[in-house]
Amino acid sequence: MSRFKPAIAIAVASLAAFLWAAPAVAQDYPAKPVRIVVPWPAGGLVDVAARQVAVRLQAALGQPVVVDNRVGAGGVIGADLVAKAPADGYTVLLTTSGLTINAALRTRMPFDAVKDLEPVAAVGYAPSVLVVQAGSNLRTVQELVAYAKSRPGSLSYASAGVGSPAHLSAELFKSQLGLFAVHIPYTGAPAAMNDQIAGRVDFHFANTAVALPQIKAGKVRALAVTSARRLPGLPDVPTLAESAAPDFEADQWVGMLVPRGTPPAVVQRLAGEVNKALATEDLRAALAVAGMTPAAPGTPAGFSSYFRSDLAKWAGVVKAANIQPE
Repeated sequence: MSRFKPAIAIAVASLAAFLWAAPAVAQDYPAKPVRIVVPWPAGGLVDVAARQVAVRLQAALGQPVVVDNRVGAGGVIGADLVAKAPADGYTVLLTTSGLTINAALRTRMPFDAVKDLEPVAAVGYAPSVLVVQAGSNLRTVQELVAYAKSRPGSLSYASAGVGSPAHLSAELFKSQLGLFAVHIPYTGAPAAMNDQIAGRVDFHFANTAVALPQIKAGKVRALAVTSARRLPGLPDVPTLAESAAPDFEADQWVGMLVPRGTPPAVVQRLAGEVNKALATEDLRAALAVAGMTPAAPGTPAGFSSYFRSDLAKWAGVVKAANIQPE
């Protein structure tokens, strides 16, 4: 048996070194710049949130925090970069529910959203707004539903593309209310909104960043919001749950994730700093201006649970509507 003693001694020494090193890693973190990968274009909702968060993280961490826009494939390229990055907390992802939608929609992904990424913290939630053309005779959700049911298949709705939050929100709406309407996908939210303004489509679940300026300009009419509560910026516009679909809720979340295997202490440090930033009035105000409801402080475990439930919800919508990726 003596021949096994060296191996046992090495194993014990390695374990002891690991246990000693784990707190040291957290204590020394960060020792170099941190990169926030945003898989969406500069100037968009997620980019605005990322840059607001980066400024505050940089002050808290004492290291440069840079935003790196890696756009393409509906957010997949940037997310894949982070999923395959070293699990050390120096490359983090700030993205939206487009991640869970892609995981639900695409049969082939270069990474596994659940196995390869670890949720850290929710930053905010951006509901969509159900809009119609400003000159439409439809003024409430109930009128839209009645009109659609009286003319099955004759109505159309716009989206930013197949599998976009606007597309899946509309499919969830249709399934809950038993409607049929033709999907008209566009190459992005601005193009979809332009045709909505022109009246070439009947309705559209537009993201708040695109919808709010057009609503205020009187170019489209807001019938409802997809969040559980009314938006401060649209206090007179009811939620869909208030209007016609009691269980309807379809916020687009914005949150931070890291590669799976990142040291727990580093995950907790990042989550703690995001929570501290979210408690400040200036960040909450900046997110509100961008059309987001700031997230309440939470834990990585809580965001992970929400992440999985969001994935399950969209997987159900994709299956029920038989949505195929382009």
